[in-house]
Amino acid sequence: MQKKPVLAILLTLSGCGHPSGVMTPVTLTAATPKTAQVDILVATTRQPSGNPATLFNGERSPKPFLTDIAVSIPPKRQPGTVQWPKRLPPNPATDFAVTRVKQLYTVPEGRAWFHQHIEGGHALVFIHGFNNTYEDSVFRFAQIVHDSGMQATPILFTWPSRARLAAYAYDRESTNYSRTALEQTLRVLAQDPDVKDITILAHSMGTWLAMESLRQMGIRDGHVNPKIHNVILASPDIDIEVFAKQFVEMGTPRPKFTIFVSQDDRALAASSFITGGGRLGGINPAEEPYRSRLERAGITAIDLTKVKSGDSMNHGKFAESPQIVQLIGQRIITGQTLTDSNISLGEGVAAVVGGTARTVGTVAGAAVAAPLTIVEQPLRPKKAADVDATLRVDPESKPLTP
Repeated sequence: MQKKPVLAILLTLSGCGHPSGVMTPVTLTAATPKTAQVDILVATTRQPSGNPATLFNGERSPKPFLTDIAVSIPPKRQPGTVQWPKRLPPNPATDFAVTRVKQLYTVPEGRAWFHQHIEGGHALVFIHGFNNTYEDSVFRFAQIVHDSGMQATPILFTWPSRARLAAYAYDRESTNYSRTALEQTLRVLAQDPDVKDITILAHSMGTWLAMESLRQMGIRDGHVNPKIHNVILASPDIDIEVFAKQFVEMGTPRPKFTIFVSQDDRALAASSFITGGGRLGGINPAEEPYRSRLERAGITAIDLTKVKSGDSMNHGKFAESPQIVQLIGQRIITGQTLTDSNISLGEGVAAVVGGTARTVGTVAGAAVAAPLTIVEQPLRPKKAADVDATLRVDPESKPLTP
Protein backbone atom coordinates (compact mmCIF):
# COMPACT_ATOMS: atom_id res chain seq x y z
CA MET A 1 0.00 0.00 0.00
CA GLN A 2 1.50 3.30 -1.11
CA LYS A 3 -1.33 5.54 -0.02
CA LYS A 4 -0.03 6.33 3.45
CA PRO A 5 3.41 7.62 2.46
CA VAL A 6 1.95 9.57 -0.48
CA LEU A 7 -0.67 11.07 1.81
CA ALA A 8 2.09 12.12 4.20
CA ILE A 9 3.90 13.81 1.32
CA LEU A 10 0.77 15.65 0.27
CA LEU A 11 0.08 16.82 3.80
CA THR A 12 3.59 18.20 3.98
CA LEU A 13 3.03 19.99 0.68
CA SER A 14 -0.05 21.71 2.05
CA GLY A 15 1.80 23.52 4.81
CA CYS A 16 2.06 27.28 4.31
CA GLY A 17 3.99 28.52 7.33
CA HIS A 18 3.67 32.26 6.75
CA PRO A 19 1.00 34.94 7.20
CA SER A 20 -1.20 35.88 4.25
CA GLY A 21 -2.17 39.35 3.18
CA VAL A 22 1.25 40.91 2.52
CA MET A 23 0.44 42.83 -0.66
CA THR A 24 -0.47 46.13 1.04
CA PRO A 25 2.44 48.48 0.31
CA VAL A 26 4.62 49.68 3.19
CA THR A 27 6.57 52.92 3.25
CA LEU A 28 10.34 52.92 3.50
CA THR A 29 11.63 55.56 5.92
CA ALA A 30 14.98 57.17 6.48
CA ALA A 31 15.47 54.81 9.40
CA THR A 32 15.03 51.72 7.21
CA PRO A 33 18.35 49.98 6.43
CA LYS A 34 19.31 50.05 2.77
CA THR A 35 17.30 47.43 0.93
CA ALA A 36 17.31 46.12 -2.63
CA GLN A 37 14.26 46.69 -4.81
CA VAL A 38 12.89 44.36 -7.47
CA ASP A 39 10.38 45.78 -9.95
CA ILE A 40 8.06 43.20 -11.51
CA LEU A 41 5.32 43.39 -14.11
CA VAL A 42 2.67 40.84 -13.12
CA ALA A 43 0.16 39.44 -15.63
CA THR A 44 -2.58 37.25 -14.20
CA THR A 45 -5.73 35.36 -15.09
CA ARG A 46 -6.76 35.38 -11.43
CA GLN A 47 -9.88 37.12 -10.19
CA PRO A 48 -9.44 40.34 -8.18
CA SER A 49 -10.03 39.70 -4.49
CA GLY A 50 -11.29 43.19 -3.68
CA ASN A 51 -8.81 43.24 -0.80
CA PRO A 52 -5.61 45.31 -1.16
CA ALA A 53 -3.85 42.90 1.21
CA THR A 54 -4.18 40.01 -1.27
CA LEU A 55 -5.04 41.75 -4.60
CA PHE A 56 -6.07 38.54 -6.39
CA ASN A 57 -7.52 35.21 -5.27
CA GLY A 58 -7.42 31.73 -6.78
CA GLU A 59 -10.57 31.97 -8.90
CA ARG A 60 -10.54 32.43 -12.67
CA SER A 61 -11.06 35.79 -14.34
CA PRO A 62 -12.57 36.12 -17.84
CA LYS A 63 -9.97 38.79 -18.62
CA PRO A 64 -6.29 39.18 -17.69
CA PHE A 65 -4.90 41.93 -15.44
CA LEU A 66 -1.56 43.74 -15.36
CA THR A 67 0.03 45.10 -12.18
CA ASP A 68 3.26 46.97 -11.50
CA ILE A 69 4.72 45.72 -8.20
CA ALA A 70 7.90 46.63 -6.34
CA VAL A 71 9.31 44.29 -3.67
CA SER A 72 11.89 45.34 -1.09
CA ILE A 73 14.52 42.72 -0.21
CA PRO A 74 16.12 42.94 3.27
CA PRO A 75 19.92 43.39 3.44
CA LYS A 76 20.66 40.40 5.68
CA ARG A 77 19.30 37.08 4.47
CA GLN A 78 20.44 33.70 3.22
CA PRO A 79 20.43 33.54 -0.62
CA GLY A 80 17.75 31.21 -1.90
CA THR A 81 15.29 32.06 0.87
CA VAL A 82 12.18 34.23 1.05
CA GLN A 83 12.05 36.18 4.29
CA TRP A 84 8.33 36.06 5.05
CA PRO A 85 7.19 38.39 7.84
CA LYS A 86 6.30 36.78 11.14
CA ARG A 87 3.69 39.48 11.70
CA LEU A 88 2.00 42.22 9.69
CA PRO A 89 2.82 44.75 8.46
CA PRO A 90 6.19 43.50 7.22
CA ASN A 91 9.38 45.08 8.51
CA PRO A 92 11.53 45.96 5.45
CA ALA A 93 14.65 45.70 7.60
CA THR A 94 14.09 41.96 8.06
CA ASP A 95 11.29 40.89 5.70
CA PHE A 96 10.31 40.90 2.06
CA ALA A 97 7.89 43.79 1.72
CA VAL A 98 5.78 45.25 -1.08
CA THR A 99 6.50 48.95 -1.53
CA ARG A 100 4.45 49.75 -4.65
CA VAL A 101 1.30 48.42 -6.31
CA LYS A 102 -0.09 50.06 -9.43
CA GLN A 103 -2.76 48.59 -11.66
CA LEU A 104 -2.17 48.95 -15.41
CA TYR A 105 -5.25 48.94 -17.58
CA THR A 106 -4.03 48.82 -21.18
CA VAL A 107 -1.41 47.08 -23.27
CA PRO A 108 0.29 50.43 -24.05
CA GLU A 109 0.68 50.97 -20.28
CA GLY A 110 2.32 47.57 -20.05
CA ARG A 111 4.66 48.42 -22.93
CA ALA A 112 5.53 51.73 -21.27
CA TRP A 113 6.42 49.88 -18.07
CA PHE A 114 8.67 47.53 -20.03
CA HIS A 115 10.50 50.41 -21.71
CA GLN A 116 11.05 52.07 -18.33
CA HIS A 117 12.57 48.85 -16.93
CA ILE A 118 14.30 47.48 -20.02
CA GLU A 119 17.51 45.50 -19.35
CA GLY A 120 19.46 45.02 -22.56
CA GLY A 121 16.39 43.86 -24.45
CA HIS A 122 16.21 40.60 -22.47
CA ALA A 123 12.85 39.59 -21.01
CA LEU A 124 12.35 36.84 -18.44
CA VAL A 125 8.86 35.37 -18.03
CA PHE A 126 8.34 33.26 -14.90
CA ILE A 127 5.42 30.85 -14.43
CA HIS A 128 4.91 29.40 -10.95
CA GLY A 129 3.69 25.96 -9.98
CA PHE A 130 0.92 24.21 -8.03
CA ASN A 131 -0.37 25.41 -4.67
CA ASN A 132 0.71 29.05 -4.98
CA THR A 133 -1.14 32.17 -3.91
CA TYR A 134 -0.65 35.43 -5.77
CA GLU A 135 1.72 36.68 -3.07
CA ASP A 136 3.63 33.35 -3.03
CA SER A 137 4.46 33.78 -6.71
CA VAL A 138 5.38 37.47 -6.37
CA PHE A 139 7.80 36.92 -3.47
CA ARG A 140 9.37 33.80 -4.99
CA PHE A 141 9.99 35.54 -8.30
CA ALA A 142 11.44 38.58 -6.54
CA GLN A 143 13.86 36.24 -4.74
CA ILE A 144 14.89 34.58 -8.02
CA VAL A 145 15.46 37.91 -9.76
CA HIS A 146 17.48 39.31 -6.86
CA ASP A 147 19.59 36.24 -6.11
CA SER A 148 20.40 35.50 -9.75
CA GLY A 149 21.74 38.98 -10.43
CA MET A 150 20.16 38.73 -13.87
CA GLN A 151 19.88 41.76 -16.10
CA ALA A 152 16.57 40.94 -17.71
CA THR A 153 13.19 42.60 -17.45
CA PRO A 154 11.17 40.43 -15.02
CA ILE A 155 7.62 39.49 -15.95
CA LEU A 156 5.54 37.16 -13.79
CA PHE A 157 2.61 35.23 -15.20
CA THR A 158 0.47 33.95 -12.33
CA TRP A 159 -2.48 31.69 -13.03
CA PRO A 160 -5.49 30.82 -10.81
CA SER A 161 -4.27 28.43 -8.11
CA ARG A 162 -6.50 27.90 -5.09
CA ALA A 163 -3.35 27.09 -3.10
CA ARG A 164 -5.01 24.12 -1.43
CA LEU A 165 -3.90 20.51 -1.33
CA ALA A 166 -7.28 19.19 -2.46
CA ALA A 167 -7.34 21.57 -5.44
CA TYR A 168 -4.77 19.75 -7.59
CA ALA A 169 -7.34 19.04 -10.31
CA TYR A 170 -8.68 22.60 -10.20
CA ASP A 171 -5.18 24.01 -10.48
CA ARG A 172 -4.39 21.73 -13.41
CA GLU A 173 -7.52 22.91 -15.25
CA SER A 174 -6.58 26.50 -14.44
CA THR A 175 -3.37 26.08 -16.41
CA ASN A 176 -5.44 25.00 -19.42
CA TYR A 177 -7.75 27.96 -18.83
CA SER A 178 -4.75 30.31 -18.92
CA ARG A 179 -2.81 29.04 -21.93
CA THR A 180 -4.24 31.54 -24.44
CA ALA A 181 -3.57 34.45 -22.07
CA LEU A 182 0.06 33.34 -21.68
CA GLU A 183 0.40 32.90 -25.44
CA GLN A 184 -0.90 36.44 -25.99
CA THR A 185 1.46 37.79 -23.31
CA LEU A 186 4.40 36.21 -25.14
CA ARG A 187 3.16 37.57 -28.48
CA VAL A 188 2.87 41.13 -27.16
CA LEU A 189 6.40 40.91 -25.80
CA ALA A 190 7.79 39.48 -29.04
CA GLN A 191 6.12 42.20 -31.11
CA ASP A 192 7.99 44.93 -29.23
CA PRO A 193 11.00 45.98 -31.34
CA ASP A 194 13.02 46.69 -28.17
CA VAL A 195 12.73 43.06 -27.05
CA LYS A 196 15.73 41.13 -28.35
CA ASP A 197 15.00 37.77 -26.75
CA ILE A 198 12.66 36.08 -24.30
CA THR A 199 13.50 33.42 -21.74
CA ILE A 200 10.70 31.39 -20.18
CA LEU A 201 11.35 29.94 -16.73
CA ALA A 202 8.53 27.68 -15.55
CA HIS A 203 8.24 25.56 -12.42
CA SER A 204 6.29 22.40 -11.57
CA MET A 205 2.70 22.55 -12.87
CA GLY A 206 3.56 25.86 -14.53
CA THR A 207 5.69 23.90 -16.99
CA TRP A 208 2.51 22.33 -18.34
CA LEU A 209 1.07 25.81 -18.95
CA ALA A 210 4.29 26.91 -20.67
CA MET A 211 4.36 23.87 -22.95
CA GLU A 212 0.69 24.13 -23.85
CA SER A 213 1.01 27.83 -24.73
CA LEU A 214 4.08 27.20 -26.89
CA ARG A 215 2.41 24.22 -28.55
CA GLN A 216 -0.64 26.38 -29.25
CA MET A 217 1.55 29.12 -30.74
CA GLY A 218 3.31 26.54 -32.88
CA ILE A 219 0.05 25.13 -34.20
CA ARG A 220 -1.18 28.62 -35.14
CA ASP A 221 2.03 29.81 -36.79
CA GLY A 222 3.90 26.63 -37.69
CA HIS A 223 6.62 27.41 -35.15
CA VAL A 224 7.30 29.26 -31.92
CA ASN A 225 8.18 32.95 -32.21
CA PRO A 226 11.94 33.13 -32.87
CA LYS A 227 12.44 35.74 -30.14
CA ILE A 228 11.69 33.03 -27.58
CA HIS A 229 15.25 31.75 -27.33
CA ASN A 230 15.25 29.73 -24.10
CA VAL A 231 12.70 27.61 -22.28
CA ILE A 232 13.79 26.40 -18.84
CA LEU A 233 11.53 23.81 -17.19
CA ALA A 234 12.26 23.32 -13.48
CA SER A 235 10.85 20.16 -11.87
CA PRO A 236 8.44 19.71 -14.79
CA ASP A 237 5.17 18.14 -13.65
CA ILE A 238 4.41 16.74 -17.11
CA ASP A 239 3.80 13.19 -18.22
CA ILE A 240 6.87 12.09 -20.19
CA GLU A 241 4.95 10.89 -23.25
CA VAL A 242 2.73 13.98 -23.29
CA PHE A 243 5.81 16.21 -23.21
CA ALA A 244 7.12 14.42 -26.28
CA LYS A 245 3.92 15.22 -28.18
CA GLN A 246 3.91 18.84 -27.05
CA PHE A 247 7.54 19.22 -28.10
CA VAL A 248 6.91 17.88 -31.61
CA GLU A 249 3.66 19.75 -32.20
CA MET A 250 5.11 23.20 -31.50
CA GLY A 251 6.89 22.95 -34.85
CA THR A 252 10.37 23.99 -35.94
CA PRO A 253 12.56 25.83 -35.28
CA ARG A 254 12.13 25.47 -31.53
CA PRO A 255 13.62 27.38 -28.60
CA LYS A 256 16.55 25.85 -26.74
CA PHE A 257 15.10 23.62 -24.00
CA THR A 258 16.72 22.99 -20.63
CA ILE A 259 15.11 20.84 -17.93
CA PHE A 260 16.03 20.67 -14.25
CA VAL A 261 15.29 17.23 -12.82
CA SER A 262 15.74 15.49 -9.49
CA GLN A 263 15.03 11.86 -8.66
CA ASP A 264 14.38 12.70 -5.00
CA ASP A 265 11.59 15.19 -5.78
CA ARG A 266 8.85 14.14 -3.36
CA ALA A 267 6.25 16.47 -4.82
CA LEU A 268 6.62 14.88 -8.25
CA ALA A 269 6.41 11.45 -6.63
CA ALA A 270 3.03 12.47 -5.25
CA SER A 271 1.97 13.87 -8.63
CA SER A 272 2.98 10.63 -10.31
CA PHE A 273 0.80 8.72 -7.85
CA ILE A 274 -2.17 11.03 -8.51
CA THR A 275 -1.87 11.03 -12.29
CA GLY A 276 -0.66 7.47 -12.80
CA GLY A 277 2.21 8.49 -15.09
CA GLY A 278 5.91 9.15 -14.74
CA ARG A 279 6.85 12.83 -14.53
CA LEU A 280 9.49 14.44 -16.71
CA GLY A 281 11.08 16.12 -13.70
CA GLY A 282 11.85 12.80 -12.03
CA ILE A 283 13.85 11.06 -14.76
CA ASN A 284 17.52 10.13 -14.59
CA PRO A 285 18.86 11.83 -17.76
CA ALA A 286 22.17 9.97 -17.63
CA GLU A 287 20.47 6.60 -18.11
CA GLU A 288 18.97 5.11 -21.21
CA PRO A 289 16.63 5.50 -22.91
CA TYR A 290 16.44 9.14 -21.76
CA ARG A 291 20.04 10.10 -22.50
CA SER A 292 19.83 9.16 -26.17
CA ARG A 293 16.38 10.64 -26.63
CA LEU A 294 17.36 13.95 -25.06
CA GLU A 295 20.55 14.12 -27.11
CA ARG A 296 18.76 13.53 -30.38
CA ALA A 297 16.08 16.10 -29.52
CA GLY A 298 18.71 18.68 -28.55
CA ILE A 299 17.37 19.05 -24.99
CA THR A 300 19.76 19.74 -22.11
CA ALA A 301 18.99 18.04 -18.79
CA ILE A 302 20.54 19.16 -15.50
CA ASP A 303 20.19 16.65 -12.69
CA LEU A 304 19.95 18.32 -9.26
CA THR A 305 19.44 15.12 -7.29
CA LYS A 306 22.63 15.57 -5.26
CA VAL A 307 22.22 19.31 -4.78
CA LYS A 308 21.16 20.24 -1.25
CA SER A 309 18.69 23.00 -0.46
CA GLY A 310 16.36 24.07 2.32
CA ASP A 311 13.35 22.57 0.53
CA SER A 312 12.26 19.44 2.39
CA MET A 313 10.27 18.31 -0.66
CA ASN A 314 13.28 18.74 -2.99
CA HIS A 315 10.90 20.47 -5.41
CA GLY A 316 12.31 24.00 -5.54
CA LYS A 317 16.05 23.39 -5.79
CA PHE A 318 16.45 25.55 -8.89
CA ALA A 319 15.42 28.62 -6.87
CA GLU A 320 16.71 27.70 -3.43
CA SER A 321 20.19 26.67 -4.56
CA PRO A 322 22.12 29.97 -4.85
CA GLN A 323 24.59 28.48 -7.31
CA ILE A 324 21.94 27.26 -9.73
CA VAL A 325 19.88 30.45 -9.76
CA GLN A 326 23.07 32.49 -10.20
CA LEU A 327 24.09 30.29 -13.14
CA ILE A 328 20.80 31.07 -14.88
CA GLY A 329 21.23 34.77 -14.20
CA GLN A 330 24.84 34.87 -15.38
CA ARG A 331 23.91 33.43 -18.75
CA ILE A 332 20.97 35.82 -19.21
CA ILE A 333 23.15 38.79 -18.24
CA THR A 334 25.56 38.09 -21.11
CA GLY A 335 22.78 37.39 -23.58
CA GLN A 336 23.88 33.78 -24.00
CA THR A 337 21.61 30.80 -24.02
CA LEU A 338 21.79 28.71 -20.87
CA THR A 339 23.83 26.20 -22.86
CA ASP A 340 25.81 28.26 -25.32
CA SER A 341 27.52 25.99 -27.84
CA ASN A 342 30.85 27.76 -27.32
CA ILE A 343 30.91 27.22 -23.55
CA SER A 344 30.63 23.90 -21.77
CA LEU A 345 27.80 24.06 -19.27
CA GLY A 346 29.38 21.07 -17.59
CA GLU A 347 32.50 23.09 -16.91
CA GLY A 348 30.44 26.13 -15.87
CA VAL A 349 28.34 24.28 -13.33
CA ALA A 350 31.32 22.33 -12.07
CA ALA A 351 33.12 25.59 -11.40
CA VAL A 352 30.13 27.27 -9.78
CA VAL A 353 28.78 24.34 -7.76
CA GLY A 354 31.21 21.49 -7.70
CA GLY A 355 34.50 23.29 -7.47
CA THR A 356 36.70 20.35 -8.43
CA ALA A 357 33.99 18.24 -10.04
CA ARG A 358 35.32 16.01 -12.80
CA THR A 359 33.94 16.51 -16.31
CA VAL A 360 33.43 13.42 -18.43
CA GLY A 361 32.68 13.44 -22.14
CA THR A 362 32.20 16.36 -24.50
CA VAL A 363 30.11 19.50 -24.63
CA ALA A 364 27.65 17.56 -26.75
CA GLY A 365 27.08 15.04 -24.00
CA ALA A 366 28.71 15.89 -20.70
CA ALA A 367 28.27 14.08 -17.41
CA VAL A 368 29.53 15.95 -14.37
CA ALA A 369 30.33 14.07 -11.18
CA ALA A 370 28.72 14.97 -7.84
CA PRO A 371 26.97 17.16 -6.99
CA LEU A 372 25.47 17.52 -10.49
CA THR A 373 24.82 15.39 -13.50
CA ILE A 374 24.39 17.21 -16.78
CA VAL A 375 23.41 15.93 -20.17
CA GLU A 376 24.21 18.81 -22.50
CA GLN A 377 23.13 18.65 -26.08
CA PRO A 378 24.47 20.30 -29.27
CA LEU A 379 22.50 23.13 -30.83
CA ARG A 380 21.77 21.52 -34.15
CA PRO A 381 18.54 21.63 -36.18
CA LYS A 382 16.31 18.60 -36.13
CA LYS A 383 13.76 17.41 -38.62
CA ALA A 384 10.34 16.73 -37.19
CA ALA A 385 10.52 13.09 -38.23
CA ASP A 386 13.80 12.65 -36.36
CA VAL A 387 12.35 14.14 -33.19
CA ASP A 388 9.22 12.02 -33.51
CA ALA A 389 11.31 8.86 -33.67
CA THR A 390 13.58 10.00 -30.88
CA LEU A 391 10.78 10.72 -28.44
CA ARG A 392 8.71 7.75 -29.55
CA VAL A 393 5.94 9.88 -30.97
CA ASP A 394 3.83 8.37 -33.72
CA PRO A 395 5.19 10.01 -36.90
CA GLU A 396 1.80 9.57 -38.56
CA SER A 397 0.03 11.72 -35.98
CA LYS A 398 -0.77 15.19 -37.29
CA PRO A 399 -0.94 18.40 -35.27
CA LEU A 400 -4.42 19.77 -34.73
CA THR A 401 -5.36 22.86 -36.72
CA PRO A 402 -6.54 25.93 -34.81
